[in-house]
Formats: sequence, structure tokens, C-alpha cells
Amino acid sequence: MRGSILLSGVAVLFLVAVGFEISGRMHAETRLAETTKAQAVPAVRVISPQGEAPDQELMLPGNTQPFSDTPIFARTTGYLKKWNVDIGAHVKQGQVLAEIDSPEIDQQLRQARADLATAEANLRLAKITADRAVNLFKTDSIAQQDRDNALGAYDAAKANALSRQADAARLEQLQSFEKVSAPFDGVVTARNTDIGALIAPSGSRELFHLAATDTLRIYVAVPETYARAASEGAEASVTFDAFPGEKFTGHVARNASAIDAVSRTLTVEVDVENKQGKVLPGAYGFVHFSLTGARDSLTIPANTLLFRREGLRVGVVRDNKAILVPIVIDRDYGDKVEVKSGLQATDKVILDPSDSLISGTPVRVTAEKGE
Repeated sequence: MRGSILLSGVAVLFLVAVGFEISGRMHAETRLAETTKAQAVPAVRVISPQGEAPDQELMLPGNTQPFSDTPIFARTTGYLKKWNVDIGAHVKQGQVLAEIDSPEIDQQLRQARADLATAEANLRLAKITADRAVNLFKTDSIAQQDRDNALGAYDAAKANALSRQADAARLEQLQSFEKVSAPFDGVVTARNTDIGALIAPSGSRELFHLAATDTLRIYVAVPETYARAASEGAEASVTFDAFPGEKFTGHVARNASAIDAVSRTLTVEVDVENKQGKVLPGAYGFVHFSLTGARDSLTIPANTLLFRREGLRVGVVRDNKAILVPIVIDRDYGDKVEVKSGLQATDKVILDPSDSLISGTPVRVTAEKGE
């Protein structure tokens, strides 16, 4: 009796042990299935779009030109008597650059002044005669015809004097052209004449070439896409290969206000101060324009982009699922892009998405990367 009871107890203990082992195996299998299912969901890292696009710089080549640049020709005929300046000379406005000897003009001027003196003497005599005739006519001492003749002679003498005066003034102006003067402050960049050379106003050879270099003009062709960066008054820095590491400050003085139909560019003039004469006209330089990012734009890393047949896409995690969103890029900065439309600042964009990623695929976020 006692033996059967003992066997029954051992059997119960064995069954209990077997039950615990079976239950443990079932729990282990359940946990394994859950783990396997969780691991089957792709893990992704996400990043939030940045609120503003970074500033960028646009660099364009351009040739420097003097602010004023003009050839100087003679206005009278003669022989060059002397020149006072040579190439490289800094001159002021009105300074005499050269003198021309024109004896014919001098002789004509002396004759014109003598003719003017004769005309003025005749005018004075005619005035006296006319005044006397008017007074005599009042007392009926002379006929009206005599008075009218005297007045007509006075008018003719006055007109002749004015004509002689104008002729003398014309020759005085021609004589003043014997002195060749600088029209503005600048530097003489060329001298193409010498003492004794025959000078003729109808000749095509210039005597001097003058350039104003206190301010330099730089003309650049700005692509249509960046025309807004070259608005009038905008600042721009200028660099030259001759001065490595040095920047010169300039500003946009004006632009053509029209896009060239052939090159699709906007012609822009940038003025640079050059009072020290450091930069020489004709130097090849580069104009740097600042491209400010749009305030309402968003930027994302370049490794978030998916190039699909239907267009550019990015993966966004929404409700634990990967959703492929179409986007439009405004600017490409290399390691990042500026998104014009398609994203919101609150979106979680997937980094390094798989090329086989399908919209609606369940995903799990492992980390959110800050930029």
C-alpha cells in the first residue's frame, strides 16, 4: 500500500516537471517568434530637415576697366610745339598736356581783332550821326529821308560789329585749342605724338590716351538663375590673381535690366574703389556674389535621395511606415540639397535608404541623427 502511494507521488512530480519544461519551451518559442518578427522589420536612421539653406557664393570672371577712358585728339591744325606729360603721368582736369603751334590761326585772329576794332569805330560814328539826325529832324532841319538813312546806317554798323565780334570769338576758340588739356583727372596710358609732328584735326591718330583709375568698372555676365543676387546696390567682393588672399570691396552700380537672349545672362557693372592705384586697368579678376538661402527653405543630406523612374523621392517615416515622398530641389550644395517643395520641417527623413525600399513598408527607427 505504502509502495503504491510512493509510486503515485513520483509520477505526479514527473508530470509536473514535464509540464514546466513544456511551458518553458512554449514561452521561449513565443519570444523567439516575436524577436524574429521584430527583426524582420527594417531598421532605419532618420534626420529632421534643417530650417534654412546655407549661404553660398557665386564667383564669376570679369575684366577691369577704367571708370572713364578716352582718346584725346587735336582740334586745330599745326605742328606740335611741346608735350608736357608722358605715359604713366597722373594729371588733373584742365592740365595742359601739349601745345600746338598754329601761326595761321594766330594771324587770322589778329586780323579779326583789327576788323572788329574798325567795325566798332564805324559803329560809334554811325551812332553819333544817327543821334544828330534824330535831333535835327525834330526841328525840321533835315528831311525824314535823311534821318531814316542815318538810322539805317547805324543798324548796319551794329550788325557788322556783331559779325566781326563773332568771327574774333571763333578764332579765339580755335587758338585755345592750341593747348591740349585733360578732360578729367586720370593717368596717361599712351602718347602717340612727338615734337614737330604735323597735327591735323581730321587725322585719325590720337595724341594721348587718358584713363581715370580712382574707380574701376568690372563687367560680369551673371547667369539668369542668379540675377537676383546682382541687384543694384548689392555688395560684392573682388579678387585678383596678382593679389592672392586679398579681397577688394565693390558694389553693383547698375545692370542691364534685361537678360541677353543668346547667352541667357545679365550684364552687371561692379565698381571697385582704387584710389591707391593698386589694381591696374585690364587686370583679370573674379567677382564674388553672396547667395543668401531662402528663409522658408529646407535642406536635407544628399544621402537621403532616391532616384526612381517616376522622379526624385525621399523616404519619410510616418506611422512606423516608410512613405516615399516626391520632392523638388532648388539648389544642390554637394553634400546637401535645398528642397523647394515636398517636405515639412516635422518630417523624419530616412538616411541611406535602400534602393529596394517600397512605399508603405513597415520600419523601425533606431536613431535620429542631428545635423
